[in-house]
Amino acid sequence: MGGTCIVIGGGAAGMMAAYSAGLGGGYDEVILVEKNEKLGKKVYITGKGRCNVTNNCEPETFFDNVVSNPKFLYSAYYGFDNNALMGVIEDNGCKLKTERGDRVFPVSDHSSDIIKAMEKAVRKAGVKIMLNCEVKELLLADSKDGASPRHITGVRLKNGDKLNADKVIVATGGLSYPSTGSTGDGHKWLESLGHTITKCKPALVPLTVKEVSECKAMQGLALKNVAIKLCRQSDNDSAVTDSKNKSHHKKNLIYEGFGEMLFTHFGVSGPLILSASSRYVKDCYDTNAVLHIDLKPALTTEQLDKRILRDFDEAKNKDFRNVLTGLLPSSMIDVVVARSGIDANKKVNSITSKERENLVNLIKDYVLHITGTRDYNEAIITQGGIKVSEVNPGTMESKLIKGLYIAGELLDVDAYTGGFNLQIAWSTGYLAGTI
Repeated sequence: MGGTCIVIGGGAAGMMAAYSAGLGGGYDEVILVEKNEKLGKKVYITGKGRCNVTNNCEPETFFDNVVSNPKFLYSAYYGFDNNALMGVIEDNGCKLKTERGDRVFPVSDHSSDIIKAMEKAVRKAGVKIMLNCEVKELLLADSKDGASPRHITGVRLKNGDKLNADKVIVATGGLSYPSTGSTGDGHKWLESLGHTITKCKPALVPLTVKEVSECKAMQGLALKNVAIKLCRQSDNDSAVTDSKNKSHHKKNLIYEGFGEMLFTHFGVSGPLILSASSRYVKDCYDTNAVLHIDLKPALTTEQLDKRILRDFDEAKNKDFRNVLTGLLPSSMIDVVVARSGIDANKKVNSITSKERENLVNLIKDYVLHITGTRDYNEAIITQGGIKVSEVNPGTMESKLIKGLYIAGELLDVDAYTGGFNLQIAWSTGYLAGTI
């Protein structure tokens, strides 16, 4: 084939695209252009610095965890799946391990080792890496017959230099964590060339709530084994917050899951909430929703009632507040007491069955009203992007411009937490770089 392939963006998708293009040996030259001083700046901060590089799951599970346009990813994923990715990483010196939820991390727990392995793979593939090098625009030419799509001819750098290319892969990322260089450059270029950008929103992002003062009182509290249901706000709010109204929950359900969450000074966060947020921004962004938290999912309502009754019997002369220490985290007790409507100093032997029933329902259905999300500075990914119907799913080539390929977070594809989003980047990058 010959010619030059330029990859713009040295993140997960860009590094993999460059590796794939160089590995094929079909180009005279493959150039990876990165505006930062090093590769993988965003990869470095993923997984709290440990890098949840992929998920060691079956294909069906992978697609079940893709929120937007999973079918678009069939060719990319089956062409370069989690096992293929793990092979590349380990072959280049970084051993991996699988943890809870099939999440895959480097054995060292250092994301820098993933980046080192990928940079080693890229260099072995003969790719030329240009750091501190910013692209200003994509260069095109019209077809000679006027009927065929325009075709890419190269890029112009910020310093004015022009790099000619037969193929350009844009992998500049979305809008999340702009400090890492994800500032929407690719969206601007591609939109100016005729591509459609679906509405972009921060996703895998903490949620803000109406009950800020309660969350602030519990700030820093992590709950490890809770079940949540996120529902659309109903016109009849009392119906939504009634834990006995199962059909209403089902009708308005956006997301449900089990796992870990965290209270913050503005609302809620943690892995479970981040995944819920992706469904929230997709299904009811800019509107309110209701979060139902089951604080004791291992117990039925009846079992919890018996547990509380037993606690009360064993401490008949104690104040209500002091009996909850074995049931709830300390920072949550005052909040729950206030919500229950029961006097904190009331002796438990005088608490009525109705008051106890309300307490049980409160613990099984602790309700928060979601008012929105935090911004891109705290979002792990961007939801929305290049409309996938304008991209060939079998090659990642633009249907509008010949020789222009798009990979990674730029595309309107995203997934829940657990390594799935990075796998999307690896898979689409690899496919885009394939000859």
